[in-house]
Parts: sequence; structure tokens; C-alpha cells
Amino acid sequence: MPVELVFSEGPNDLFVVRAAGNGMGDDVVGSLSYAVDHLKGSLRTIVVLGHSRCGAVSAAVDVYLKPAKYLEIVQHKDLRCIVDRTLVVVQLAASWLERNNGLEVVSRPGYRTALIEVAIVLNAALTAFGLRPSLGLTPRSAIDVVYGVYLLEERLVWSPRVERGPDWFGLTPAPRDANEFVELCGLLVSCSRITALLDAD
Repeated sequence: MPVELVFSEGPNDLFVVRAAGNGMGDDVVGSLSYAVDHLKGSLRTIVVLGHSRCGAVSAAVDVYLKPAKYLEIVQHKDLRCIVDRTLVVVQLAASWLERNNGLEVVSRPGYRTALIEVAIVLNAALTAFGLRPSLGLTPRSAIDVVYGVYLLEERLVWSPRVERGPDWFGLTPAPRDANEFVELCGLLVSCSRITALLDAD
């Protein structure tokens, strides 16, 4: 899906940097640094946008669930780097799903799907959180950093937040500190979308 269509913009209206799994590699941070330095007159918001059923996150989840799968990618350095970086977020997502639902959550029919979707959201939020210091943006900066997840089936952007109702459609400011990130984790694993995924076949 072209990002311009998601936000109802035209060609060259957005400065788009695509990276599998929303990784903050040197090329991504360098590209965004360029945008911050050279597009100050028009740049107001940096958006970290994940998408449902992300292949990079799904690959990391599969390695987490069946570590022997790592042998299939170990010789592919580029893919391995993406999976390695994403495994931290997958572990975090699994821990919060267990904290909220008990250890038996791994036996629920939609566990893998729910784990993927929780990891996608946390990955986008964590990347957005990390971009502010990486780009030298202060809380008083004129440039906002927000995140969301594009739901492929619904064609809507979704992200958990406290201040709006349970639908959570739209973008959310990046967590400002560890407390906000922890609050996000709790909101996410207990929301109706993730609960429904856990029980889906």
C-alpha cells in the first residue's frame, strides 16, 4: 500500500523511508536526519507506521516459537539482522501476553496471530520512542513523532492510547518515557482486538 494513499496525499507530498520491520538502521536514521535538517519549513510530523501481518515481525515470531527455524536464516545476514533486532520486541510482547492472560495463553488458538500483532504495535511504538533522541529532537521541538499500525483488512490506521475511546483509530504520540511504554503494553494486551485474535482459529 503506498503510504501517500493511506494519508490521502499526492506524489512527493510525503518524505517516505521504508524499512522491513521498521528497523532503525543507519540508512533510515540518516534519511530522517536529512529530512529534519533540510525540510524544516514543511516537516511537522514523523510517522512510524507498521502494518498488520508484517512479514519481518512474523519471521521473528516464528523463530521465537520454534528456535530451530533460525537455522533457515542464519546464512542470510541481512534477514538475520532484521530478525535479531525484532526478537527483543517479540519477547516483550510474549511476556506481556503471559502477564495479562497467564502462561496458558500459548495454548490459545490465535496465540501466534495475537503475538505478531502485539509485537507489530510495540515495535512501531518503540521505534518512534527511539527516533526522538536519535534525531536530536527535544520535547519542545516543532516536529512531532507519532506511530500507528495500518490494518490491511480494515484499511485504517490503529494505535492504542489512553485518552480516546476503545476504537483507537488514528495515530498516537510516541511514548515519552518508560512509564508510558509500560502503560501502552498493558493497554495493548488487554484490548478487545488482541483478545479476539487470541480466540480466533
